Amino acid sequence: MCGIAGWVDWSRDLSDQQPILKKMTDAITHRGPDAEGFWTSKRAAFGHRRLIVIDPEGGLQPMVYKDGDYTITLTYNGEIYNYQELRKELEEKGHVFRTKSDTEVLLHAYLEWQEDCIEHFNGIFAFGIWDERRSQLMLGRDHLGVKPLFFAQRGSAILFGSELKVLLSHPLVETEIDSEGLAEVFSLGPIRTPGHGVFKDIKEVRAGHYITFTPNKVNVKRYWTLESKEHLDDVNTTVETIRSILEDTVKRQLIADVSVVSMLSGGLDSSGLTALAAKEFAKNGKTLHTYSIDFVNNERDFEQDFLRRDLDEPWVKRVAEHIGTHHHTIVFGADKLVENLLVPMRARDLPGIGELETSLYLLFKEMKKDATVALSGESADEVFSGYPWFHQEQFLNADVFPWLVNMSFMLDILSEDLKAKIQPEQYQKQRFQEAVSEVPFLDGESSLQAKQRQMSYMFITRFLPFMLDRKDRASMMTGFEVRVPFCDYRLVEYLWNVPFELKSIDNIEKGILRRAFQHVLPDDVRNRRKSAYPSTKDAAYLQGISNWMLEVLNDSNSPILPLIDADRVRAIAEGKDEVISGTKARGLLDYLLQINSWLQEYHIHIRL
Repeated sequence: MCGIAGWVDWSRDLSDQQPILKKMTDAITHRGPDAEGFWTSKRAAFGHRRLIVIDPEGGLQPMVYKDGDYTITLTYNGEIYNYQELRKELEEKGHVFRTKSDTEVLLHAYLEWQEDCIEHFNGIFAFGIWDERRSQLMLGRDHLGVKPLFFAQRGSAILFGSELKVLLSHPLVETEIDSEGLAEVFSLGPIRTPGHGVFKDIKEVRAGHYITFTPNKVNVKRYWTLESKEHLDDVNTTVETIRSILEDTVKRQLIADVSVVSMLSGGLDSSGLTALAAKEFAKNGKTLHTYSIDFVNNERDFEQDFLRRDLDEPWVKRVAEHIGTHHHTIVFGADKLVENLLVPMRARDLPGIGELETSLYLLFKEMKKDATVALSGESADEVFSGYPWFHQEQFLNADVFPWLVNMSFMLDILSEDLKAKIQPEQYQKQRFQEAVSEVPFLDGESSLQAKQRQMSYMFITRFLPFMLDRKDRASMMTGFEVRVPFCDYRLVEYLWNVPFELKSIDNIEKGILRRAFQHVLPDDVRNRRKSAYPSTKDAAYLQGISNWMLEVLNDSNSPILPLIDADRVRAIAEGKDEVISGTKARGLLDYLLQINSWLQEYHIHIRL
């Protein structure tokens, strides 16, 4: 994994612009702590920060192909999991390779198929290719959007990079936000609109898309989409297909020239992947190392809620012992979580979900001490329709995103002036209707089936990108790569058309996945009900962020003050609000603290 940066300008000579390019790549040193590289020409300047995972000697970037008087240059972040098959195919077509890297395979795939090369890749990737002979820049992103890619047009210039901070480091880009950007932050919260960069005139290449830029034209192409069709496989065939894809993708995603470990929560998703990975390790006489997170006094403080049924740790031990992994439990206290609250915001360059991101960052920071790559069970709930929202009428029939249904209290603390300018309820409904208009409904489905398909689309195309961003920024902030086997596009395509009643066979969420893991997990683990990523229940955490919020409210220079109902927020921080308290208060205060620091640290200019 790496960090990329680029600058193309058809009206300016960029040959001597490496100092600015270096400033852009320095902003993402954390993504690639092992090496840096630069390439400049008259019209294009590419930079790269490298985290060495495959072919330490041969995978240097930017990678350049020369043919006579022209060059084709690549800067790339990610992994192409089918690169070995592609390399063989390209060699049969006459291509000659100098390295063992997937980077060179991607470059030669472009030489062979040009833009269509992206349809040959199975992986997680974001890349920029400058084709000098065509005077064209191509930006491409993987099917599910696992790897990030932002861009901005400024006059004749195109700027791009792995993170927003790459663009914000360029003198042509100002830290401006308009009413639409504020609506993204305050109406939608951290789960924002795909393609929207929040900052004024900064955009994101959407998952499953590529964009080409030439002097006179910008062409946006969607190369991958979910296609609806009748699912004809019987139960056993469906189970075997899921099992086969997962076994194949886990095997592919274990390929690395550095140590690989696995995350393990004791839940179905991570346990199943860990079991498959451990089997591969055992073939080579190796023991897989696994990692989980826990909190100080968690057994004492734990409370059931909508998404969390029980403690993870007993199940983690059960799975680790059954599979035979070398397990590590990483434990944090409330003080550490409060102290590091702003790190994920700085990693994302936007406010996020607070403690749930902070603990993930701290976990990855510890895992990085032992390894460079990890497997994660992320995205199984989105792909297999595992969340409670999928079968409850109030969510299925809502006219906003399901995760916003019980979050209206977030809008209650906005100032009347801000509400008038961003119209938050209207903005939520507008973005929801845009998403609904994209859904490829299937003729002949019942009303309930159509609603469930719609729900699935919302989670795969709106909620999942947020979860993947969270994982990418939290891991890459520590120079750590996390791979997500459940995001293999072949699996997502297949599951998209499996009816909800089949996905939830045996009257349990993700029942079909439980059957697929029957050969590697004990029954009690397979039948454990869904319990979400853990959250601390320590009262000291809420007290810590409440005190911090009161300091913000008492500082007349705090930039968030004109945007909120300060009296209402003060009551919440003091524990005197009858509606917003406990878990609600914690999530809200987490978010507001991040917004205030974001506005302050990034020197954001609000243009309404």
